[in-house]
Amino acid sequence: MTDPALTRALAALPPDRPVLIAGPTASGKSALALRIAEEAGGVIVNADALQVYAHWSVLTARPGPRDLARVPHALYGHVAREAPYSAGHWLREAEELLRGGMRPIFTGGTGLYFMALTEGLAPVPEVPAEVRAEADGLSLAELSEGLDAQTRSRTDMANRARVQRAWEVLRATGRGLAAWQAEQPAPPLPSGEALRIVVDAPTDWLNPRLARRFDAMLDGGALEEARANLGGYDPARPGDRAIGAPELVSHLRGEITLEAARDRAVIATRQYAKRQRTWFRRRMGDWLAVRGADLP
Repeated sequence: MTDPALTRALAALPPDRPVLIAGPTASGKSALALRIAEEAGGVIVNADALQVYAHWSVLTARPGPRDLARVPHALYGHVAREAPYSAGHWLREAEELLRGGMRPIFTGGTGLYFMALTEGLAPVPEVPAEVRAEADGLSLAELSEGLDAQTRSRTDMANRARVQRAWEVLRATGRGLAAWQAEQPAPPLPSGEALRIVVDAPTDWLNPRLARRFDAMLDGGALEEARANLGGYDPARPGDRAIGAPELVSHLRGEITLEAARDRAVIATRQYAKRQRTWFRRRMGDWLAVRGADLP
């Protein structure tokens, strides 16, 4: 580890201070979390919305048996495929871990989870299943047109999951998501009470890593995992949104070659990482930024 600011921050880290590590996929977050947990103590807590699901392990790059044996981990692969799971569900589980007596090291790429933890989460009621089903049948353009102006101005309109969530809230409650967010309570972990780290991963450094990692996923059983999940696969369901799954499923259905699936999946992963980097730049400007290239 060669980042001097990070080295100083870790040297001064109190034994009970939580750690937050955000960054795009494949940027080195997990390796950093492992090092901190082994050297300074703690439980690594998943803060990635894709890694909570039980049936996608390889494609979501969940920690493997060796890493799980090195230090305690929590909130990985514990949600069933069809189960509803939101930022609110995650936050309630994270709050329990904050009270658990062991330093939590929150690690992942879902910015909303980190913001819920450090800024609070609006008390939005649960969305009925029939409203979610209605939203699943709409295009991104139709969902976008249905949002109120205030919510639209605060939403990443290229992110279908975010747009659909905002549409569902308005449809179910009659109030825009922005109005609900204005009522959010105090956060469980105010920013000053944690070491907050965001990994900087420039495109020219990250993109080759993404390609190599997807190839490693294929070698490690990603295609077999997709085959096991082929029955009942639904790309509109949050539990089936693993990056690379649509492409591998298309190959298994005889629609494209494996080579084409691999190339398209790598492109999709790059696009996902780009959205993550953009989000982190907008919302985490006051976090300790470290270069991925300088991580262990």
